[in-house]
Amino acid sequence: MKTIAVVIASLIAFSGAAHAADATAPVQEIMDATKRNWADNNSDWTDIFDASRLDHLYSKDFVARYQAAAQFPAVDDDGISPFDYDVIVNGQDACPLEDLTMAAAPPVNGTTEVTVRFRKSACSDAPDAKDYTTVRFEVVDEAGQPVIDDIVTENIETQGHNSLKATMALIAKGQ
Repeated sequence: MKTIAVVIASLIAFSGAAHAADATAPVQEIMDATKRNWADNNSDWTDIFDASRLDHLYSKDFVARYQAAAQFPAVDDDGISPFDYDVIVNGQDACPLEDLTMAAAPPVNGTTEVTVRFRKSACSDAPDAKDYTTVRFEVVDEAGQPVIDDIVTENIETQGHNSLKATMALIAKGQ
């Protein structure tokens, strides 16, 4: 009887750990693309919001907000993206990303927060070049798959946090 209880407890613990590991999968794909985008030798830019990624990496609510915001492209010659900056590095310029780490917190109310930290300006001589950037991905389960529901970055000027979903809602309103 004790053996069965231990086996059940182990399975429950393992399934929780597996869920946390699965929550990092969509984030890992986005971060791999972002790292390639900022690599020294990269010539092709990977759109982290292309149709194939929107289809399987993001929640339905996120996709709906993105599509509404995309009606207002940030750059006329681009005609696609509602952003004129990289939403992960939270800027238009960066160096190759260094010292990248990723950690998933335990799920809370169906959302797993995956925190990514990296240095984006290490090749710069700026005083803050060695500072870390922190990006939080809110990952939810839809149809048995982990998907990104929001991307939250730090606002260096206000020390606050910026929700990409909230930003997309403002863009869709023409603001």
